Amino acid sequence: MADDGTMVERLRIALYVCTYQRNDELERLLRSVKRSSDDVAELADVGVVIVDDNADQRAKAVVDNFDEEFPLGLHYRTSGKQNISMARNVGIEGALEFGDVVAMTDDDIVVPDDWFRQHLALRERTGASATTGPLLLEFDPGAGSWIHDEPFDEFGLLEFEDDAEVPICATGNSMVSAQFLRDHPEIRFDPDLGVVGGEDMVFYRAAIGAGLKAHFSKQVAVREIEPPDRSTLGYQLGRAMWMGNTRYVTNLTSGDATKGRLVLRSARIMARAIVRSPRRTLARESPQIRYSLAEFSEGVGMLAGIFGVRLDHR
Repeated sequence: MADDGTMVERLRIALYVCTYQRNDELERLLRSVKRSSDDVAELADVGVVIVDDNADQRAKAVVDNFDEEFPLGLHYRTSGKQNISMARNVGIEGALEFGDVVAMTDDDIVVPDDWFRQHLALRERTGASATTGPLLLEFDPGAGSWIHDEPFDEFGLLEFEDDAEVPICATGNSMVSAQFLRDHPEIRFDPDLGVVGGEDMVFYRAAIGAGLKAHFSKQVAVREIEPPDRSTLGYQLGRAMWMGNTRYVTNLTSGDATKGRLVLRSARIMARAIVRSPRRTLARESPQIRYSLAEFSEGVGMLAGIFGVRLDHR
């Protein structure tokens, strides 16, 4: 109730999560979301939409365990197409049924206890219609020391000044005005990118181009918990190559760059990677050769895209 005695409608946060073959991870995420929901109980009501991309609907068992945990309920939807764009679009439509804002994250994420609170604070400070923050990678403590010593946890990290207006958001860590999504039904995730990846970048570039006002804060960081099989050099080089390939696809799809500019960009990435370790050695720093190889792989992936190669999501 406001000071003048009138009733103030509570904000409704609708979080959607797509899941595929990660029941344990989904349960861990929902426990963290529950803590964050409880943290904003005096400010907002939270509801969750789970989109099960498993054909056998295996995530339903996890959803049933959290059925009474959120003020606006836990809503189960199915996709089963193994296409992340299609699943995300199901999640958006489910969230729009009851949300004033639509929050997004992934099933391998853990959100901090004040996640919702920090998103709402950023929204209030900046007048943003979308808010986002970093997605930090957390590797297995038992993995090789190199993956902890070199900055692989920051590879591909969104990095901007606090409260800055930004040209991109992370689907693993964002909150968007539901009214904007209702007003722009044409802006959804592209099914053609649902296997190769990059659907998130194309989605947000289109939304920001249509007037979405997005702001960033380091205070809304989340953690992506990496399974042990991602703590190998082979996986990291493959992921970096996929990221470069995806950057090519999304830049071309969004019309943000020509092929010529992307050729030059890939060349700059590879050149920077080649000189990185020698420069660090001359500066008497650890050469971080593996990380330099990953950067070079990113450039190779981008160059491969120019020649028509499309790598599936890693």
